[in-house]
Amino acid sequence: MLLILSRSGSRTIEMDPMRRSLVAVAAALLVALNANAEAWPGQATPDADVPGLVVPEAESASVKSGCAIPATWEALRRGATAHGVDVSVVYDGEGLANATGGVRTGAVYVGNLHLQLTVDGQRLLGWPGSTFYLDGLSTHGGHPSGLVGDAQGVSNLEAPASWQLYEAWFQQNLLENRVSGLVGRYDLNIEFYRLQSAALFLNSSFGIGPEFSQSGEGGPSIFPDTSVGVRLAFKPARGTVLRVAVLDGVPVDRPDGGQRVFAKGDGLLLVGEAAFLSRAVPEERRLGTRFRIGRGAGLPPYDRKLAVGGWYYTAKFDDLSEREPNGRPVRRRGSAGAYLLADELVHRSASPSGRRINAFAEVGFGDSRVNRFGFYAGAGVVFAGLYPALANDELGLAVAIARNGSHFIELQRQNAAPVTGTETTVELTDLLQVGKHLALQPDLQYVMRPGTDPTRKGALAAGLRFEISY
Repeated sequence: MLLILSRSGSRTIEMDPMRRSLVAVAAALLVALNANAEAWPGQATPDADVPGLVVPEAESASVKSGCAIPATWEALRRGATAHGVDVSVVYDGEGLANATGGVRTGAVYVGNLHLQLTVDGQRLLGWPGSTFYLDGLSTHGGHPSGLVGDAQGVSNLEAPASWQLYEAWFQQNLLENRVSGLVGRYDLNIEFYRLQSAALFLNSSFGIGPEFSQSGEGGPSIFPDTSVGVRLAFKPARGTVLRVAVLDGVPVDRPDGGQRVFAKGDGLLLVGEAAFLSRAVPEERRLGTRFRIGRGAGLPPYDRKLAVGGWYYTAKFDDLSEREPNGRPVRRRGSAGAYLLADELVHRSASPSGRRINAFAEVGFGDSRVNRFGFYAGAGVVFAGLYPALANDELGLAVAIARNGSHFIELQRQNAAPVTGTETTVELTDLLQVGKHLALQPDLQYVMRPGTDPTRKGALAAGLRFEISY
């Protein structure tokens, strides 16, 4: 029970265990910070060599807000960071309207709240190379794809309403940061199948292709439902990162509302990736460390990335269309896929504005026997630094194409359901950073053959995304 006191009296609220634990974590953090307010006056700024939580080869996608923050909170934050503890709150919201086509016209709102805690083991505990991380997630709002009728997901914020522990892991770096090991509940898409240019876009396919994101039972370990496992990374040379992950084949939070880890029949999800990156030498030297790897590496944005990866489920799955003589689906052992990613800085201005142009491409292949999508291709171009008055801005245009697999098409034919081969989405988006803690991102998407249903007209979806972070 949670007891809430107000001017009009008190009341009690029943809360589910997950929500109760998240509230308890948040309360404990506030108590700890206030208890140390005198010891941590917050006058010193955080050490520049201790990075925040960012992807090692990716530009931070977080957008910051210009809201006023009380001086006491800022002082507590600076003091906590100086001792290796970083507490942050990030809220993403989006209003999206389907103007024409799709299933029906209308508008919805969707939002996500993250309560994040990062602990630098070196500073707080004297444990070199260690990091602890917790992320509590609240998802709420409507369902944009219910209006558009698309299969790829016009909003990467959309998720069932819930409170849950999104990530909770421990990472240890060794051998002068050439090797990194991570164990716990982990979103693999933060490091695997990721491009910094593609991360600008709001369609879900640009985060991770649908041939992988819609695979397995309940999906792989990505937003909003993650799994427990381990990840190992090795950096044999500058600009080369090799990663492998072994995870529970089914997310912790099950469709039936239960929570289980490595249950019978789950199998394992195996993921591997080799990434080759290039960064500007002056920026790397300024960091003072030649080899940096893993979550929280704090590396600057790269100029070029080429990555190849693959995944494999060890469990058994029902074939989408083939049947046994008794009418039951044929059981397939294992399911696999592969992807290829490329991101390139094609132009950088020598002027103080630092204008630049990046282009990216993604290609993915899935197991069409047991998954809907057997092929995905995405590509786009991003222009940055177009508005001199803003600290950071990006304008992008991209296209995402998802193709149904042959077994899914055959299943629809058996059910006399209309279906076409592909769904194609074109997205135009503009990220505008307004001050330190707020960003706005107007977005426009046109979806051709939503849901690969030939009877649906093309849908035009317009949205406005914002993010506030403290």
